[in-house]
Amino acid sequence: MARRALITGISGQDGSYLAEYLLGQGYEVWGLARGQANPRVSRMRKQFADVRIVRGDLLDQGSLISAVERVQPDEVYNLGAISFVPMSWEQSELTGEVTGMGVLRMLEAIRVCSGVSRNGGTARGEQIRFYQASSSEMFGQVSETPQNERTSFHPRSPYGVAKAYGHFLTQNYRESYGMFAVSGILFNHESPRRGAEFVTRKVSLGVARIKLGLADELRLGNLEARRDWGFAGDYVQAMHLMLQADKPEDYVIGTGRMKSVRELAEAAFAAAGLDWERYVVTDQTLHRPAEVDLLCADPKKARAQLGWEPKVSFDELVAMMVEADLRLLSNGDDPEHDSSWP
Repeated sequence: MARRALITGISGQDGSYLAEYLLGQGYEVWGLARGQANPRVSRMRKQFADVRIVRGDLLDQGSLISAVERVQPDEVYNLGAISFVPMSWEQSELTGEVTGMGVLRMLEAIRVCSGVSRNGGTARGEQIRFYQASSSEMFGQVSETPQNERTSFHPRSPYGVAKAYGHFLTQNYRESYGMFAVSGILFNHESPRRGAEFVTRKVSLGVARIKLGLADELRLGNLEARRDWGFAGDYVQAMHLMLQADKPEDYVIGTGRMKSVRELAEAAFAAAGLDWERYVVTDQTLHRPAEVDLLCADPKKARAQLGWEPKVSFDELVAMMVEADLRLLSNGDDPEHDSSWP
């Protein structure tokens, strides 16, 4: 019988790549979807006809218990979150409920449905394995560079705080109940499926519009902010590897190399044969209330214990995104106000 995986946030960037990867591994893949008619799920179903949908909401404990009982998953990947950092200041309470408390609700659903006792025994035999999507934003104002699994957290946004809450909850359920629960502390990972509001996609779309004569400038905030950017398709493989390990542990996932927003813009415009300095305009209103200036992963543990390595380079990733957006806009589509992946 095929192994079953339940993915929250399946219609987002990471969920789509993970579903694609797990289907290729022979899994029966289920996606948690809220609402009666979610247009993002409809688009996802067109892309992956083999993905099954179960209704549920990270805001509703009962629906999660029902979803886990119905699917009977071997693995649960919790990728659902309010994931756009600037939005977490505008909707901080919702961010806390979904991105933070949603982790507690899913862990409780798994515990209840598995009959997990305090000594780690389960009513159904083999435990459901749980993956939590933690984030490098938990490090925030960093205490050391690069950041590893032992680096302290100092989050600088409601999103980062909520992610830290979910991270510690996952550790707590692992230690308190003996559950196979892990967190992947993923650094920035991008793709052509990234939402249009994120800076990497904002840059690739802006470059494509300028190249096609649809715009004459690209407005950006802090050009000196530095991030560790990788390809989302590589990173979902790390998620899967964490749940195949002999024992549950947390891992930092990243490339170990930093690039600034300025370098991102330079690479994107170069991929389109343009000079970035002619088109980029800095805009102070686009700065965060509390900026995170420097994030860089130390992925040695993942390399040594999981055998995971990123395959797509920064320049390859940026070129991939620009080329995809040139095709998208040439076909008359523009996802500027749509955060779903195409």
